This record gives sequence, structure tokens and C-alpha cells, in this order.
Amino acid sequence: MPNAESPPNVDYALLNRQLEALLDTRDWLTNSAQTSAFLMQSLASLNWVGFYQQRSPQVLHLGAFQGKPACHPIPFDKGVCGAAARTQSTQRVDDVHAVADHIACDADSNAELVVPIVVDGKVWGVLDIDSPEPARFSQEDQAGIEALVATFIARTDLHLPSGVA
Repeated sequence: MPNAESPPNVDYALLNRQLEALLDTRDWLTNSAQTSAFLMQSLASLNWVGFYQQRSPQVLHLGAFQGKPACHPIPFDKGVCGAAARTQSTQRVDDVHAVADHIACDADSNAELVVPIVVDGKVWGVLDIDSPEPARFSQEDQAGIEALVATFIARTDLHLPSGVA
């Protein structure tokens, strides 16, 4: 049984259907802005949701987001976002302060979930979600948010700038 401080159970299948309806254009900027706002409003205990895009080689640049001003740029060899981009795998961190190269954009953030956005085997960017609550993200959250990212990818025209490998 979850403790009183745990976020409520989330119906990720319902959220996915809602996101599909919301993403009614193929435009990456509109869809990333809509996705950020939708997640911030739909999920409990978050303080930042947004996208970083690879607009130059091995560097993530700030994109659409909800929350306080953010760090920019983020190289692939630094932080949780960099690790997600570098490894092309989701990073779920219960305590960001325990990560040696964590980039602290907001001192209130304690947990982080970063899902890479990969197109044709190349990193377009990442979806970064922060929470002030330690260990905020469960395996269920990770799977649900990965499914939402898959919907974002399927419904959005995502192109890498020339010169980005």
C-alpha cells in the first residue's frame, strides 16, 4: 500500500489517449510545448518538465518547458540529461544529489526522470522531468512516460539539424 506522501496512481493509458488528441499538428515546437504543459498539469509532485534538443553535436540545447529557468547548454558528458543522450537510455534517479556530475538547475529538485528521444538511431533530444520529492518516479512512471514519449515521437516531425550525428 502506498504511503500518504506517494503521488496518486496514474492512468497512463488515459493520459496517452489525451496526449494523442492534444497533438493535432506535426510541428515539433507546438508539440513539445503542449507535451510539457500537459505533463506538468497531469502529474503530481513535479517542479520542471521540458525538452532539450541536440542542435549541435553532442550538446543539448534548451527547448520548450514548464518551470523555473533552466540550465543551458548541457553537454552529453555531463549530468543526468547528458547520460540519457549519451547512452540513449532512460535515466531514473531517486536522489540527484548522489549523482557526481548532476547539474543543479533548481536546488529544489531531488528526483529526475530523463527519457531520450531517438529518431533513426540518432538522439533528437531528451524529455527531462524533475521533482522536489525524493524517489518520486517508479518503474510504472518510467514505463508510462516512455509510452507518452513514444506518442510524441509518432505524432511529431522530428529532424536533426545538418551536422548533428
